[in-house]
Amino acid sequence: MLTWLINFSDALLSTLHDVLPILAILVGFQVFILRKPIANIKRVIIGFVYVIVGLALFLEGLEQALFPLGRLMAAQLTNPEFIHGVEHFTGVIEWHDYFWVYLFALAIGFSTTIAEPSLMAVAIKANQVSGGSIGVWGLRIAVAIGVALGIGLGAFRIVSGYPMHWFIIVGYFIVVIQTFFSPRMIVPLAYDSGGVTTSTVTVPLVAALGLGLAETVPGRDPLMDGFGLIAFASLFPIMSVLAYAQISHFINFRIMAKDKQKTSKQEVT
Repeated sequence: MLTWLINFSDALLSTLHDVLPILAILVGFQVFILRKPIANIKRVIIGFVYVIVGLALFLEGLEQALFPLGRLMAAQLTNPEFIHGVEHFTGVIEWHDYFWVYLFALAIGFSTTIAEPSLMAVAIKANQVSGGSIGVWGLRIAVAIGVALGIGLGAFRIVSGYPMHWFIIVGYFIVVIQTFFSPRMIVPLAYDSGGVTTSTVTVPLVAALGLGLAETVPGRDPLMDGFGLIAFASLFPIMSVLAYAQISHFINFRIMAKDKQKTSKQEVT
């Protein structure tokens, strides 16, 4: 208990040190630039205390639970005895032997994105602004599929050791092509969907998975190979949302064409 209190105090001081400059900028603009008093000062102070304590608890939770859990899962999934089912396996493990690693990366990417609070908020707001043409669950599932594919491919990159910039360059090249052929209404939302995924639920688990893989896969450096999964988690949702818009547009176009064809036949008869 005493150790936890010491660790929490350190996290609390670190969080306060990081948040104070933001508070100073906000208060400075309000008082010296806008020259207006801060409304509901009591509520603002209470909310600020909640933010500091909440962030400190969140960081402590990452250190005590999510990061160790991610490393533990990576270590277990990359254990040669688990992969081949043979005790004291000493042979060579190829990239295609890490099937369960890729499957776990896909599953964790999809599930964490579906549970992402910021994505829920964006999906609800997009549904309201578009008059219901953009479905809440349709957007959430499209983004989640993109994150799952991105993290799965990122796990493959860590295992195989291929340079990350190859994947990123090809990915953005595909995004640029998709942008020209997608409905203009969906393009800004698709680009924002990549940033929405890098939030409180997805980032800690994905970062822990990447570091755990780089620490346990032979020949990988945690500093060079452990990071970069978030880049995949930000890129691939753009592709999936643009693809979702293109598929929806194509389906609607086919339905309208069929309705028009039926109407023409009825007029002829």
